[in-house]
Amino acid sequence: MTHVDATSSVWEAFCDGASRGNPGPAAFGLLISDPGGSVVKEVKQFLGLNTNQVAEYEGLIRALQELLAAGARRARVFTDSEFVVKQVSGEYRVRDERMKVLMARVRELESRFESLSVLHVRRSTHPHNKRVDQLANMALDEAKKKSFNDN
Repeated sequence: MTHVDATSSVWEAFCDGASRGNPGPAAFGLLISDPGGSVVKEVKQFLGLNTNQVAEYEGLIRALQELLAAGARRARVFTDSEFVVKQVSGEYRVRDERMKVLMARVRELESRFESLSVLHVRRSTHPHNKRVDQLANMALDEAKKKSFNDN
């Protein structure tokens, strides 16, 4: 059995936000894999009425929180949101006030890593990206079903 040092090995996370309408019912899905490549956590969360961009950012923020909670200090986070990747990298300016608040949360979490990369992955080209899309849509479907059953 190989010992994996969580603080020095590179962890990975995949996250995806979704909204049905923009704004509309929104959710995210994410998964965390340890340095050995094993999926150690999956999360799906309904966010109420929000934009797709907010859902993407909330997924990234939660991914960073989960990575830190797992002890990761070096990580790569993959998302199919070019918008988020380009804002985090500084290629796109953050102009919207709501995005500025979300970016500040990303920066605070980012500062707690030794190294962190937020990378673009094309939609549905990686099995983990397909899975987080499923998780986000499951959260939306469950919220819709709950809402329907509550009425």
